[in-house]
Amino acid sequence: MGIPSFSLEGKVAIVTGGKRGIGKAIALAFAEAGADVAICSRVIKDGELQATANEIQGLGRRSLAVQADITRKTDVDNLVQRVVDEFTVIDILVNNAGIYFVEPPLLDVPEGDWDKIINVNLKGHYLCSQAVGKRMVDRKAGNIINIASELAIKPISEAGVYCIAKAGVVMLTRVLAKELASYNIRVNAIAPGAARTKILEYLLSDPEALKQCEAQIPLGRIAEPGDIIGTALFLASEASSYITGHTILVDGGLVA
Repeated sequence: MGIPSFSLEGKVAIVTGGKRGIGKAIALAFAEAGADVAICSRVIKDGELQATANEIQGLGRRSLAVQADITRKTDVDNLVQRVVDEFTVIDILVNNAGIYFVEPPLLDVPEGDWDKIINVNLKGHYLCSQAVGKRMVDRKAGNIINIASELAIKPISEAGVYCIAKAGVVMLTRVLAKELASYNIRVNAIAPGAARTKILEYLLSDPEALKQCEAQIPLGRIAEPGDIIGTALFLASEASSYITGHTILVDGGLVA
């Protein structure tokens, strides 16, 4: 038996929220591994989404940048159709798009904030998985990777709704894995810890708060986006062909 391959040569992937941070790191890594990659974002006016698509193309792969609000079924359906029109198939879906902000205690969370956090971080994963999953079922092949969070397992008081949404992502992963296994579709999740991304600007701009955060992490630092790509490549490739329904923590040992 040979060494398992991490190659994605000939594969087509969608990475939601792919214009920056963890999504961008995964999209570029997939391209380096041989995949053509479509990326989407709700906002494209800043030019970042197309810039990332251009980087993918610079690696010799095809890319497509699509504006899509993953909380809207019509946007998701349009995204999927555009990718199929461009690339014919979808082999890999990475549900990465998400939002995070400091919340009040759960009993004081406004209904609008609850809806926004749940819609982006959980409903969006479901809508994308539903739309892409149906295409995968037709082909009897596919791979879905959900980006959850360590906070799905280790809740904090200033992000209660986010924790609930990400816990939902973990269960969504398990249910989809069970329902889709007979169609040769694997579904797994990655649960990153705190990372140096725009979503945590408030923490990165406060040296004392950052120091306190890193002091709780056994490896002594928060993650870089690149720390996530090894796990993403493993789950996307045939190297993990007998793994489905699992959530892999990439958190520097914090939950441990």
